[in-house]
Amino acid sequence: MKKAFLFLIVVSTFSQFYAQHKKAYIIYTSDGTETDYFNMLEQVKQSDITLFGEQHNSAIAHWLQFELTSDLIKHNGVTLGAEMFERDNQEQLNQYLNGEIDRKGLDSLARLWSNYKTDYAPLVNLAQENKIKFIATNIPRRYASQVFRNGFKALDSLSIEEKNWIAPLPIAFDPELPTYKNILTMMGEHGTPELVKAQAIKDATMAYSILENKKENFIFLHYNGAYHSDYYEGILWYLKLSEPELKYIVISTVTQNDISKLENEHFGKGDFIIVVDENVTKTY
Repeated sequence: MKKAFLFLIVVSTFSQFYAQHKKAYIIYTSDGTETDYFNMLEQVKQSDITLFGEQHNSAIAHWLQFELTSDLIKHNGVTLGAEMFERDNQEQLNQYLNGEIDRKGLDSLARLWSNYKTDYAPLVNLAQENKIKFIATNIPRRYASQVFRNGFKALDSLSIEEKNWIAPLPIAFDPELPTYKNILTMMGEHGTPELVKAQAIKDATMAYSILENKKENFIFLHYNGAYHSDYYEGILWYLKLSEPELKYIVISTVTQNDISKLENEHFGKGDFIIVVDENVTKTY
């Protein structure tokens, strides 16, 4: 009897500890229903294209990207792609994936983000180890900068070779999309129509790159800043213009002071919303 009583005390204490354990993140569905990683994984397995929207400095988002990718490649054909690599650096990225250059070579030949080593190198190395294609999807930044200064007309004078790094011109553009209109609100006096067009040319080019490299019966898993796919706009808007029948999954990442429920402003940002405690350490 004493042993049974002691066992119950241990179980009770153990249960209370885990019930009270503070979570670093919680995953919700679009309508604010709490879910879990494994449900998200199963839905992604059934997708044609998944857009994983991150906060660029979120350690939790980067860890979940790695875990999701690792689990997907065990059972599915997968192609990876990322906003963080520009289309004219695909050759250098391929050289690294094929073992023709090392990390220092990639760093010297390609334009890597400052947080590449901590946040994106693990994904690229995972692709290398498993012989998975990793696609540089973004427009070269110099062309996006030209659009930011002078609008779409700045691209008209580019050479045919230069235009190969961009989605076919002219691109469709809807300035009334809520996420585009919100850019002007967020940026205040610094917001301009050209800034929104620069965002659009990035979205259009990433969507074009994804579809250009999408293989039948393969999942295309794309890593991008959440704003490029939140509310099923941005990249997804362009994807659906060309391929509306594909199955898409959108994942978003947000931070909250209280993660016990999804705040109203985040409802509908994606099929899955990863809510990270705002006190979790950032990668930069």
